Amino acid sequence: MGEVAEIVDGGFCDSVLNSDNAISAKAAPCSVAHGVLTIKTVSVADEEAAAAGETGAAGQGGNPRDGWLPITESRGGNTVTAVFHILCSGMGIQALMLPVAFASLGWVWGIIILSLGFLWQLYTIWALVQLHESVPGTRYSRFLHLSIAAFGPRLGKLLAIFPVMYLSGGTCVMLVITGGGAMELLFNTMCGGDGTACSAKPLNSVEWFLVFTCIAITIAQLPNLHSLATVSLLGAITAVGYSSLIWILSVAKGRPEGVSYEALIEAKSNETRIGSVLNAIGIIALSFRGHNLVLEIQGTLPSTPKCPSKRPMWRAVIISYSLVALYLYSLAIAGFWAYGNQIPNGGLYIAFPQFHGRDTPKLVMGLVYLLIVASCLSTFQIYAMPIFDNLELQYTGIKDHRCSRRARASLRVFFGCIAFFVAVALPFLGSLALLIGGMTSTLTFVLPCFMWLVIKRPHRKSSAWWLNVGLGWLGVVLWVVMVAAAIWVLVDRGINANFFDP
Repeated sequence: MGEVAEIVDGGFCDSVLNSDNAISAKAAPCSVAHGVLTIKTVSVADEEAAAAGETGAAGQGGNPRDGWLPITESRGGNTVTAVFHILCSGMGIQALMLPVAFASLGWVWGIIILSLGFLWQLYTIWALVQLHESVPGTRYSRFLHLSIAAFGPRLGKLLAIFPVMYLSGGTCVMLVITGGGAMELLFNTMCGGDGTACSAKPLNSVEWFLVFTCIAITIAQLPNLHSLATVSLLGAITAVGYSSLIWILSVAKGRPEGVSYEALIEAKSNETRIGSVLNAIGIIALSFRGHNLVLEIQGTLPSTPKCPSKRPMWRAVIISYSLVALYLYSLAIAGFWAYGNQIPNGGLYIAFPQFHGRDTPKLVMGLVYLLIVASCLSTFQIYAMPIFDNLELQYTGIKDHRCSRRARASLRVFFGCIAFFVAVALPFLGSLALLIGGMTSTLTFVLPCFMWLVIKRPHRKSSAWWLNVGLGWLGVVLWVVMVAAAIWVLVDRGINANFFDP
């Protein structure tokens, strides 16, 4: 196969090269008047694939536009900032649903499935961290780009673009709905439903959505992902704060009368039992989130041949997921102990005010809702960043220069308007979360395993090969199970499709 020489500027961020020692097997240093250049040989076939498949945007070789985009604009992160980002993206209100899964499965199976799921998703995170720099001199700082590198332009986009976009944009819409709703509950708790206690006029749900969106987009004017470290820390603290308040107060106030810990599946018909088990498995699977941001967070870390980014990133994962494990298990175990099989379908977010709202001080309830609002505002920022990055990628592709402050602000306001519109148009989106979340679960449980097989190419029938093949296909089965469970829940409970009526 013929070889051609390609000149790559060693200063741009997706080529992790320096003039001293960052020379790969196929690269040699070349000093010129204007700086240090690296001569990298690539095959003609590779160059044709790059032209056809937009390989530059996928992180193949040096791409000057990466220095213009918010995810890779700054490589000044470290283990601590990565911990903040991972905690903020991995914790959320969806974990308050775990006691509902335990009510269907019981203590033993609930803990077993939660533990297996936790270990599984931790392995896929490890795989993504290792694949971030799987090609010497190349960093895949976006999940979509790694998918394209593994499966090719067409199949890579087909498999990854919907999960990535939904888990970013769809999560932001859900945060508008949840955060705006928490703002309304905060106002009603502190000021009364009519606002007389505060001498204020109450707002309707649409107006609260708008207030939340305006605050979120104001915070979103921070330039890049690395600059969000303090915001992510606030998001992690507030998520731990409101969840801890809910489960501690639930335990302290005692259990309602008639609480039972018998698994609900034992008291139902065979068809309903199967549906309840599948639904519980889906709830547990959806409690693990943030995989669509792992590569992006790692992209904020510096990397050299002596100290690749996977080392500080994996330390950050170990630290943060030790805390996430405590977070998930405390909510699941304490929540199920406090309410048993009387837990409502909405989880602890509904159970606590329903059973203990009247005997809880108004300031405490207000603090819970305030922490939820702050957590949603913080989480919105990190989940919106891939959308902002993609919008700016399109802009820089057209204009061929970095976004100005005005253009960047306009793009982010544009996305905020879309998120607000969808939240108002589809306020029942939470009812579809299990269905759409099941459809995107491949990003957490399936794609990392198959990408490892394609890129790393372990020896056939080796332990690594069997592990990734087994987990990958088991993830496909889980995907079918979650979608089937979501359809069963929608048929069994129905859906209130209140379009444009939050």
